[in-house]
Amino acid sequence: MSSIKDRQRAAARARLEKEMAERATAARKRRQRQAIIGSALAVVVIAGAAVWIVAALGNDDDKKSTDAAAPPPGTVACSWIPEDGSTGSKVKDVGTPPSNAPNVGKSTLTMDTNLGAITASVDLSKAPCTGEAFTFLAGKKFWDNTKCHRLTTAGIKVLQCGDPTATGKGWRESDGSGGPSFRYAEENLPTNAKPAYPKGTIAMAKTSAPSSTGSQYFIVYEDTDLPPDYTVLGTITKGLDIVESVAKAGSDNANGQGDGHPKKEITIKTLTMAKG
Repeated sequence: MSSIKDRQRAAARARLEKEMAERATAARKRRQRQAIIGSALAVVVIAGAAVWIVAALGNDDDKKSTDAAAPPPGTVACSWIPEDGSTGSKVKDVGTPPSNAPNVGKSTLTMDTNLGAITASVDLSKAPCTGEAFTFLAGKKFWDNTKCHRLTTAGIKVLQCGDPTATGKGWRESDGSGGPSFRYAEENLPTNAKPAYPKGTIAMAKTSAPSSTGSQYFIVYEDTDLPPDYTVLGTITKGLDIVESVAKAGSDNANGQGDGHPKKEITIKTLTMAKG
């Protein structure tokens, strides 16, 4: 009897061990599946976070890029074109103005000359880039001790100044060919004005090519009808009588009758730009 009972106990024990082994195997497989699913979920969550981070950073970069491209409020973007003198001009390199220029308010341009002070009002809302170029060049003392090199009295009534190389005693053939190491587009053109350039206007000289404005300018001492191709910088508020006295003395007709160097020399000792 004992042997039968022993065999029965052995069989029961074997079945129990088998069941426990099967349960252990099942539990192990269940844990493996859970681990795999958990890892997959973690990867999905991490990947999702990465996508969100990249998207967020990308949007932030886009915003920064947009913000960097857009000029600050109250300013406008200006494009300064390099001028290396290959066109025949004599370049005085003093750098380049800031890329953004104020386009609100006014500035006062003052020329302290050997004949007295000449002032002009510059509306920055109409000629912001030209105003910025003048502010920049004035800060570099670009025009200090330069002469107004050209006077026209036949038809066109203007006194031309602004060549940084027109200095010293006497006149040279190169006077009138100097400028900065950059040029820029024309603005505030008097397309519907009659006359286009009335008495007291200060406007920018240029060549026949577009975007060739530099540092030279002319003061209109009598109403003058020119093609509306020249930027109107501002209006003389004081000292126009000085320009009129230079015009009355006439020119040396070096470029033809009524066009040459002014007989009554006028030298710009300093030129400044002040806001307001």
